[in-house]
Amino acid sequence: MKSQIDGRSTVYNAITSDEKLSRIHKENKELERDFLEYLSSTNKSKETIKQYRANLHVFWCWNLEYNDNKRFTKLTKRELVRFQKHALDEWGWSPRRMRTVRATISSLSKYIENILDDEYEDYKAIIGKIEPPPDSEARTKTVFKEEELNALLDYLVEKKDYMKACALSLAINSGRRKAELPRFKVGYFRPEFTICSGALYKTPEMVQTKGRGEDGKPLFLYTLTAPFNPYLDLWLKERERLGIVSQWLFPKRRHGAWLDEPIEISTLDSWARTFSKLLGKAFYWHSIRHFFTTKLVSYGIPAAVIQDVVGWESADMVNRYDDTDKDDRFEKYFGAEGIRKVEAGSLEKI
Repeated sequence: MKSQIDGRSTVYNAITSDEKLSRIHKENKELERDFLEYLSSTNKSKETIKQYRANLHVFWCWNLEYNDNKRFTKLTKRELVRFQKHALDEWGWSPRRMRTVRATISSLSKYIENILDDEYEDYKAIIGKIEPPPDSEARTKTVFKEEELNALLDYLVEKKDYMKACALSLAINSGRRKAELPRFKVGYFRPEFTICSGALYKTPEMVQTKGRGEDGKPLFLYTLTAPFNPYLDLWLKERERLGIVSQWLFPKRRHGAWLDEPIEISTLDSWARTFSKLLGKAFYWHSIRHFFTTKLVSYGIPAAVIQDVVGWESADMVNRYDDTDKDDRFEKYFGAEGIRKVEAGSLEKI
């Protein structure tokens, strides 16, 4: 089934199920278990291992239904080509998703070839011999205007949906990835944890983000205070009314009880689908990372400063995330008087 909103489409497939996974070939299950344990021993992050497992489950279910549940070590190039064609043609995968799953299969193959060579002496990794689909972005990027996001925030506040409003505002004013939003704690947002004359919150401790290690690369995280505080205050008051004592800013709720655990990524995915319907265009959390970067650029913040605020290793990433229209960028530097002199911006003025 395809769900399309304003040109950005996502394919949702019920490819796997517990019933199907229970029937996977025993040897393939053992290979998956050993492979994921190996990844853990090499310090791969939990999120990476989770993604590898999900990719393998998709492949196992295809192998079960369309390839006689064949042992992984006995697969042929022809069968792997059939899997690739099925995923692209029948499931409607984008080339990028196909390449991601191929990378998982390739990693498992190399693990068997290099680590389990005493058990599978004649095994050779073969998926690398099959040409992958071109790596193209199959979905149209969503670019938001500030008034669109402000209208969504106003709607959420009107509906007293303060938790969603606070999470959205945090993303808008910090540029953090979806997986990082649940890692914020209530205690991070105190006056003593601000810098730049109060313009930015800076977490008092480094927070694990995307990267190597068990949970990723540790960084100090920054949030613009002035635009974020109104939504933070509304949510903190609501938390107090509900009797929430969790250390996490966005705690998980189970069976009506608020837990001292952060919300799941699946909850943010559900919110994103709700936001898409309300906005009338596709909302995905990474688009807000683009929005945040574009906003800082529009205020004249130097690329090197934006790099440090977001936590990139290179300032080159700023251009990649800047969605400013070319003509709008020209207007900043050219006018009736000719070339305009533009002063560098300041975080305090945002």
